[in-house]
Amino acid sequence: MFKRNKMTQKKSREKTKLHKRNKNRVNYDFEALKKAMPELLNHIKPNKFGEDSIDFSDAASVKLLNRALLKFYYGVANWDFPSHNLCPPIPGRADYIHYMADLLSESNFGKIPTGEQIKCIDIGVGASCIYPILGVVEYGWSFIGSDIDDRSIASAQKIVDANEQLAGKIELVLQTSPPRVFRHVIKEGAQVDVVICNPPFHATIEEAHKGTKRKVQNLTGKKWDGETKNFSGEKNELVVEGGEINFIRNMIKESKRYASQVHWFSSLVSKKSKMRGVYAELNAVGVQKIKTITTGTGNKSSQIVAWTFKKPATKPKENKTEEK
Repeated sequence: MFKRNKMTQKKSREKTKLHKRNKNRVNYDFEALKKAMPELLNHIKPNKFGEDSIDFSDAASVKLLNRALLKFYYGVANWDFPSHNLCPPIPGRADYIHYMADLLSESNFGKIPTGEQIKCIDIGVGASCIYPILGVVEYGWSFIGSDIDDRSIASAQKIVDANEQLAGKIELVLQTSPPRVFRHVIKEGAQVDVVICNPPFHATIEEAHKGTKRKVQNLTGKKWDGETKNFSGEKNELVVEGGEINFIRNMIKESKRYASQVHWFSSLVSKKSKMRGVYAELNAVGVQKIKTITTGTGNKSSQIVAWTFKKPATKPKENKTEEK
């Protein structure tokens, strides 16, 4: 009886919503994380189940945990950026990269293409540069990261410069013509294997505050104080004119101009209820294929929608191929 309960408990700790290759699919090893990031020690405390955890409503604790995860699991020792910028949750960001690797494998005889010949663009790279970091470490891909904020570009560049394994694999581009998405980013004649994007969710700062209120109250069970933000975030990281669906609509329309240069375009979509409008827009521009992937951590789920104009989709270039 005891052995059965122990096995059940171990199984329940696996985060089955995460991708099978996600390094954080099992519960965090806080003993190892404390060694990787000693500052994390003062932020660890028992959760309601009596297990080591952190206060996920506290931005400083979340950032330290993510720094520890990157150092311990990915070997990225120097990851820092202004505390007012958005602090991304590592497991969810890693999932997006893994699912795009799976998508590219479909036109590569079922094998995941790796190496710097695989070209990826991250629209809205942010101050943390997280998607390019994960893509470089996990698969050796090369990245272009674009952003409309010069301070975010400068912060991302500092991270790239501070970590030797990222050198020469991440190019950062300031988008000087918003709301354009691809102009100035995809150069004439360039070929891109995959575009990723995590657009701002909200149409107004008031809407963003309501979202923060819900998250903090769900995490703590307490009334929001109007200040606490577990993942922080500047206005341009949280808010876009017309909201997320308008951003994705513009992205889809503009993607047609670069149909011959990009194998797969993709974007996160925060709610399943928004997918009907996304599909309508994709069909309107005449895409050849649409892929929808459900991803998420805990009680939250999102969709990744990917589309291609290629007919048939061509095999991406590579300098090394392996299955992970």
